[in-house]
Amino acid sequence: MTDLRIHRHPILKYVRGNPLKFYFEGEERTGYENETIGAALYATGLKEFSHSFKLDRPRGIFCAIGQCASCRMRVNGVPNVRTCITPLEEGMTVERQFGAGEKPTNTEVRKTFKKELEADIAIVGGGPAGLSAAIYAAKFGARVVLVDRFPKLGGQLIKQTHKFFGSRKHDAGVRGIDIAERLIKQVEENPNIMVLSEAEAFGYYEPATIAVAGKDTIYRINAKKIIMATGAAEKALLFENNDLPGVYGAGAAQTLMNTYGVKPGDEIIMVGAGNVGVIVTYQLLQAGVKVKMIVEAMPKIGAYFVHAAKVRRMGVPILTRHSILRAYGENQVEGATIVQLDDNWQPIPGTEKDVEVDGIAISVGLRPTYGLLDQAGVKIQFVPELGGHVALRNRNLETSVKNIYVAGDIAGIEEASTAIMEGRIAGLSAVIDMGLAGDDAKELRESVRAELTELRAGPFGARIRQGLEKVEVL
Repeated sequence: MTDLRIHRHPILKYVRGNPLKFYFEGEERTGYENETIGAALYATGLKEFSHSFKLDRPRGIFCAIGQCASCRMRVNGVPNVRTCITPLEEGMTVERQFGAGEKPTNTEVRKTFKKELEADIAIVGGGPAGLSAAIYAAKFGARVVLVDRFPKLGGQLIKQTHKFFGSRKHDAGVRGIDIAERLIKQVEENPNIMVLSEAEAFGYYEPATIAVAGKDTIYRINAKKIIMATGAAEKALLFENNDLPGVYGAGAAQTLMNTYGVKPGDEIIMVGAGNVGVIVTYQLLQAGVKVKMIVEAMPKIGAYFVHAAKVRRMGVPILTRHSILRAYGENQVEGATIVQLDDNWQPIPGTEKDVEVDGIAISVGLRPTYGLLDQAGVKIQFVPELGGHVALRNRNLETSVKNIYVAGDIAGIEEASTAIMEGRIAGLSAVIDMGLAGDDAKELRESVRAELTELRAGPFGARIRQGLEKVEVL
């Protein structure tokens, strides 16, 4: 059986915990504590997790953060379990799912209880923005309930092994994983903050109530203020067979490697030469994965020069004005056809080239996850400079629906440093508007706002500043 687990890494030390036996379609397999079902299966070489309900096409992990339906399987008789975010447990039975999945025959599979919670502030999302909002709101005595769908807090930070850019006060030279640990510790040690992990907010009710599905409990959280910090999801790319198992977002590759110590494949093509694509390429190389090339449709590389130069020195070519034409393989990726593009972004006949790989990582940007905001009636606008549909808001990050604030990638796709700053502003704004804090909190908010303005200064922040002009209108 294939073993895709990473056993040596130059930066990370994987804490896998005790071995756990589970059963995949009747066959005994071994995973570890601190792994998800999806990671444990992927580590054994399984990439085909389900089949689509319409065309019966194979599906595998794409996002690895619970945003898509590709990894849904039948677990302990229950269909549609998102295996990429569900922790592995001893004795689990796991089966591939074909179509929408049958109803469970055992009605006792899941016992659901209801619980009502009261809070000053409910925060949805435990990434850099949500953690920072909780910390700064709790500074002023607010009772905070922080809801996160993952087993571990930290969001995207827990898989970012690279060091941050910027100034010292913005954590320059500090790895994302270390920033995550610092923020998580502050949250977990604060008695004013209650954390609901493996819990997903699925409903909003006026004036400030959210419904949350926990592992075996449905929560009704009645709050005075709500901060939405649900982050973003990866964009897909249109090409033939782009749904084959083995095609995944660059962030999914990063999650498998840096969170669970599992290689997404042995030989990979990266599509997209922006910062994320080039940084994840370097991390793939650190994990022992061969990256055959990076293809980029634009005429220039979008990543910082220092990152691009590093991967080139390690032997990875970056082909600009190239894209992927198709993936090929029976039930999973066995290769890709790349092609050169003309000035009108069209494939140039005769430039096609087949490349044998077992993985295709897509890094073509993120889109804000605004579903709960839309359900709550928040005014939404498509702003390309901010990555997609985002909420209209005032400079204090309060939206058109009173008592709802936004922070982080849900407010516009930027760096983790800006998400941290926005989280602080949202948390401070909430406690100020509730009357829990006065001039000292207002002064702190202005200080944070000045830091955020500094982060967005210069030519790299021009696009973001243009986008903010369209949404900071309330």
